[in-house]
Amino acid sequence: SQHVEWVPVCPEVEVGLGTPRESIRLWGSAESPRLVTIITRVDHTSAMIRFSERRVSELEALDLSGYVFKEGSPSCGVNGVRVYPRHGRSTRTGIGLFARVFMKHFPLMPVQEEGRLHDPATREHFFERVCSYRRWQDLVTNNGTRKAVRDFHAQHTYLLLAHSPTHYESLDRLVRNAMRHTSADLIRRYGTHFMKALEVPATGSQHITVLHRIRAHFENRLTSLEKQELLRTIEAYRRGRTPLLVPLTLLKHHVRVFDIPHLQNQTYLNPNPQELMLRNL
Repeated sequence: SQHVEWVPVCPEVEVGLGTPRESIRLWGSAESPRLVTIITRVDHTSAMIRFSERRVSELEALDLSGYVFKEGSPSCGVNGVRVYPRHGRSTRTGIGLFARVFMKHFPLMPVQEEGRLHDPATREHFFERVCSYRRWQDLVTNNGTRKAVRDFHAQHTYLLLAHSPTHYESLDRLVRNAMRHTSADLIRRYGTHFMKALEVPATGSQHITVLHRIRAHFENRLTSLEKQELLRTIEAYRRGRTPLLVPLTLLKHHVRVFDIPHLQNQTYLNPNPQELMLRNL
């Protein structure tokens, strides 16, 4: 909470169900479920959808950068919410009604369920996406130009390669052909594919590939001992003996010493301090 500003939302309370309240479930089909109380069988579907549509419009004005939902909730679960069909057993195939409306309204915004944030890798991935989305929002808010998109793309080259080389190549083609698009269309297309790329979790092998690509920019300027030290550090990361931050810190040191501007601007090497704190909670 010291690193972000939380905007609390409780759809079930805000829609008027009160506290304490009768438990509710998703009934019917996973594609179009009804939100119904367990005992009295009161159907709150229409009220929840009306509330959700109004609330997401209000949240849009707050310029959110991410959203944490309640796991398994019939209003807020992102996936795997239990749905009770008219006949047969329940299945974990549903999406909470509020979550469904929210994700449709904010298709690019990073979302995650609170329970999954206890996993360090999932938490780091989520916060990386949140901070990246924030940077993209800033570009859009500042009336991004084609040049601004090109600069943004250049700054995120190695971050994108760590997540999805395939998406990176698509984005690279889009930027190279920027003049074929209006600024608005370029921004829309780039933002969509940029966030889709970051949805793909970075893997250890992709990180290693990126580390070596960065190393190649100044390898011939290193002393024999410096080369050995850097290779040992990357190998230690490959074997799981040291965290990614260790080879990143060493690479960043050499980039600074050799004064390589296009690497000094890389988000992969220079996440903002807040992002580092969030990712290492």
